[in-house]
Amino acid sequence: MGKRLAEDKWEPKILAFCCNWCSYAGADAAGMERRQVPPTIRVIRVMCSGRIDPAFVLMALLEGADAVLVTGCHIGDCHYVNANNKTRNRYEFLKEFVDELGLEPERLWLRWISASEGSLFAEMVREVTEKVKEIGPSPLRREWKK
Repeated sequence: MGKRLAEDKWEPKILAFCCNWCSYAGADAAGMERRQVPPTIRVIRVMCSGRIDPAFVLMALLEGADAVLVTGCHIGDCHYVNANNKTRNRYEFLKEFVDELGLEPERLWLRWISASEGSLFAEMVREVTEKVKEIGPSPLRREWKK
């Protein structure tokens, strides 16, 4: 019974890398608009999604994040010309690596979100949270001491 109770309380831990100019501003807009966003997400603000080193994503997964979300400006709207094309290429590489680790593909997400899309940001967090709840905790998750 104790184990079942612990499973009922489990909430996913989702790490989101958000570019400063668009998706982070979209997350801020979601808050300003008082959109309901699940408390499962932790946001790391980066200047550009093109600056997200694949090692950061892999480290998050290896340290037990249940999912990692990479967000940036829409293609063609990057504040650093075309850096989000690098993001897209790195995401394709990371998808293969996640597969090699034996993790479900739903543990890695890529979304383009502009500063005016607060509702889209909130909906995306709900979608990712629901999907991760379906697949369960990461097999790489460690038990943390309190």
